[in-house]
Amino acid sequence: MGTIVTRTRRDGKPSYLCQIARKMDGKTVRENRTFRDHKTAKAWLRQREAELDNPKAFKAATQEVKTLGDAIGRYLEEHGGEIGKTKSACLAAIQRHSIAGMACGEVGSEDVVAFARTIHTVTGLANPGPATINNYLSHLASVFAIAQKAWGYPLDQSAMSDATFVLRKQNAIAKSNKRERRPTLAELNAILEFFQDRSARAPHSAPMIDITLFAMFSTRRMEEITRLRWPDYEASSDHPARVLVRDMKNPGAKRGNDVWCELPPEAEAVVKGMRPKTGNGELIFPYTVDAIGAAFTRACKLLDINDLHFHDLRHEGVSRLFEAGWNIPHVALVSGHRSWASLQRYAQIRQRDDKFAGWKWRP
Repeated sequence: MGTIVTRTRRDGKPSYLCQIARKMDGKTVRENRTFRDHKTAKAWLRQREAELDNPKAFKAATQEVKTLGDAIGRYLEEHGGEIGKTKSACLAAIQRHSIAGMACGEVGSEDVVAFARTIHTVTGLANPGPATINNYLSHLASVFAIAQKAWGYPLDQSAMSDATFVLRKQNAIAKSNKRERRPTLAELNAILEFFQDRSARAPHSAPMIDITLFAMFSTRRMEEITRLRWPDYEASSDHPARVLVRDMKNPGAKRGNDVWCELPPEAEAVVKGMRPKTGNGELIFPYTVDAIGAAFTRACKLLDINDLHFHDLRHEGVSRLFEAGWNIPHVALVSGHRSWASLQRYAQIRQRDDKFAGWKWRP
């Protein structure tokens, strides 16, 4: 005989945990399912027990059950090389949540909603905002989208869509606002002077002055910088220098999305200066994302520069080109944006004098 255990949710309302333990021919089936009202829980318990009275249904229940955690693991195994570091980390974190232990066929919209409300247990954030929660659900939705079709795992895609509908209505999730943070010249001066002192003390460390300047003037992302190769760099007196950015970030597909991007003169000057520093190596910047990110974050922290991310250098670089009077198609040749609509947010930027004119750090 199954049991129903009453529990109290974080919002003070009750939930009802159905538990079934059934033995037949030396084998045991254990199933759990949580509901928001007692009537539904009781009806499911009665129906499921009746189903398990059938030997065929009992045998099917004893077969290996795939959990949501299994589905996430398979997704990471098959698509890990195609997705970004952030998405991989988010999915790995979800595997540590209790929802990952649920059988795929048992994950309902109420479970996804409950996960969203307890996501702080795996994010390390005391109070994650609507945008953070939305990011985690968006990454998890990728697993729901293919699990049934690709692997036969009974994940109900409508459970995810229903949950996100409810959470959006409750303002529990929302898209993140576009960052508008740009470094000031004073902040850039402080950061580059910090890296200059660092280089004097540790001459074999990553050349963060070059990397910082290149990130800003080339508008390249951190991961892209670490993948740039000398064989993919072209310089000519007849046209602007350019470099092939392999596997550029793209919502549709990342792997194989190789894009030629023009290098403004400042970025080209940095690249030329890297040749004697890298020797015969294939990479232009043979340093890891972790090393670059940690160095930049540490500099900002020690200099008490608040809310400045390495990626903000790309925003500064793109903004600078528009301030120089470049149009959207021309900027896209540098930034690599496939969709000009992505650059519309910069359309309101007015042309102005070059704030980097005469700047001592300008390559």
